[in-house]
Amino acid sequence: MTNEHDQIRQQVRAAYGAVARIESSGCCAPSTGCCAPSDQAVAELLSRGIGYSAEEAAAVPEGANLGLGCGNPQAIAALKPGETVLDLGSGAGFDAFLAARQVGASGGVIGVDMTPDMVSKARANAVKGGYANVEFRLGEIEHLPVADVTVDVIISNCVVNLSPDKAQVFREAWRVLKPSGRLAISDIVTTVPLPEAMRQDVALYTACVAGAASVDELAVMLAAAGFVDIRIAPKDASREFIRHWAPGRGVEDFIASASIEAVKPAN
Repeated sequence: MTNEHDQIRQQVRAAYGAVARIESSGCCAPSTGCCAPSDQAVAELLSRGIGYSAEEAAAVPEGANLGLGCGNPQAIAALKPGETVLDLGSGAGFDAFLAARQVGASGGVIGVDMTPDMVSKARANAVKGGYANVEFRLGEIEHLPVADVTVDVIISNCVVNLSPDKAQVFREAWRVLKPSGRLAISDIVTTVPLPEAMRQDVALYTACVAGAASVDELAVMLAAAGFVDIRIAPKDASREFIRHWAPGRGVEDFIASASIEAVKPAN
């Protein structure tokens, strides 16, 4: 199982490393699956379509928004000044930079990504935008380079579905969150079981399709990790943009974007 998991991570790392380097393929982009569109204006339009405002899309450094999302975790995170935020799979920094604006100078944001090219790109974007309260760390979301009980809020956008060990992701989230800490994620869920041919398709895995879990499976994993107040809400309207990820494959009949929220108990 470990070898299989490592192979999946290598495939995902290679796909998103290519996105970081050339920005010519990749998440929510027509005909390319879950990676990045080649044009910044297209990326901004895609972000508007999944819940970001025009002001948010325009507020980050150029090159930070790669169109990699399937929702807007900022909308459910209710971030407050002074909080410490962790972004799982932070990519080029889009959500991390938006979070930094909300937590202010008294707060901070940590972005973790397992793709070296993405981390380098995000760090360059942070310098370009003058973000002193954001840092990016290289690491896997199943093995976070973050100390215990140091984070107020965890956000993530269309990344947990790419993990071959989602239960471990949630155990790590629990470990680093403070008591009463919150999980606010936008991700892909299955609404009916995926055909085995789709499950085994590597291209559909890196396209945020084949690795998706069901609402019930995610709820069980979150509860097993210790989370309470679990809320998972699929958005049927998301099928409209999902159908472009693999044209003609009908993936939109099996998956949808969802908001995933949970809380670590106070005691």
